[in-house]
Amino acid sequence: MSDQGAVPGWLRDLANAASKMEINPMAQPPAHGGRASAVLVLFAAGPQTGPETGPQTGPQTAPDNPDLLFIQRSADLRLHAGQPAFPGGAIDAADDGPVAAALREAKEEVGVEPGGVDVVGTLPELFIPRTGFRVVPVLAWWREPHAVAPVDAAEVAAVERISVSELAAPETRVMVKGPGGYLGPAFQVKGLLIWGFTAVLVDRLLALAGWERPWDTARVIDL
Repeated sequence: MSDQGAVPGWLRDLANAASKMEINPMAQPPAHGGRASAVLVLFAAGPQTGPETGPQTGPQTAPDNPDLLFIQRSADLRLHAGQPAFPGGAIDAADDGPVAAALREAKEEVGVEPGGVDVVGTLPELFIPRTGFRVVPVLAWWREPHAVAPVDAAEVAAVERISVSELAAPETRVMVKGPGGYLGPAFQVKGLLIWGFTAVLVDRLLALAGWERPWDTARVIDL
């Protein structure tokens, strides 16, 4: 009998593909400057409703019916106010690199216990020009999921687990247009509008995993 908590093969394959993914020139970190940070891209097995529970979204499927953990940042924050995001933040001097920082932030923000998380890999460092953050996405498997909630309401307003099948659904997907001419992918799901860096990363992971489905890129929302 297989270990239900073991890291699934599809996630290892995704981590391998994502570690070598091409980076948009606009997201390439500069040679110097920027604040080092990390986010936790935390997959978990979702509810099992039958023998074929994977997201039927492409040539590949994931039998774990996986979901991703998102937070919604407080509306009072100076940066990314009110935006859905992955748990994460700046790498502190006491952190042993981006993996430690991502796990620490997830615990501090919503109470994720690091002992129940298996880190699978890291993605190339990405740059967010608007805020100056250099971000290392940390890909992980939530081996022992448990209830989570905002730890500090001043930083995190809400937490949500959203399934891959919901994120890949064509009716969920839109484009957003922001000040300065920004145009990028977004997701309208569970009352949230996921956009910006987080949405770009989700969009890329769906494509790399083979879960992406054709959707109407002409649907544009003005921010």
